[in-house]
Amino acid sequence: MDKKLVYFLCTGNSCRSQIADGFLKALGSDSYEVKSAGLAAHGLNPRAVATMKEAGLDISNHTSDVIDPEILSRADFIITLCGDANDNCPVVRNDKAERWHWGFDDPAKATGTEEEITAKFREVRDSIQRRIEQFLREGK
Repeated sequence: MDKKLVYFLCTGNSCRSQIADGFLKALGSDSYEVKSAGLAAHGLNPRAVATMKEAGLDISNHTSDVIDPEILSRADFIITLCGDANDNCPVVRNDKAERWHWGFDDPAKATGTEEEITAKFREVRDSIQRRIEQFLREGK
C-alpha cells in the first residue's frame, strides 16, 4: 500500500508544524509519509522539543525546512497550522491534494513567566495531538 503524503506547513517550521509532524509520525507512520516545512526556516524551537519529550516523543532530530515545491506537488494532504502559512502558501498545480487549515496559536509568541509560557506550549501541543487523533480516526 502506498502511504499518503501529509505536508504540514507553518511560518517558520519551528513549533506547530514540528509538533504535528512528530505526532503523525508516531501515531500514523504505517499509513502516512509525513513532512513539514515553513515559509522560512526558523530553526527547531527548544521548547517545542522539550514539550514533545514530556509527551514521550523525541523530535530533537527534526530539521527546520523551507517549503519544497516538489514535495508540495506530490502531497496528498497540505495542512497549514497558522494563518500566515495559509495565506502565503505557494500556489501549486496539485489537483489531488486536500488542503486544510488547522489554526493554532503560536506558542513561541507566549509571554509571561516560564511556567505560563510552558503551559501555552503544552496547551498547543495537546490541541494538535487531539486534531491528529481526529484525522486518524476519520481515516483520511
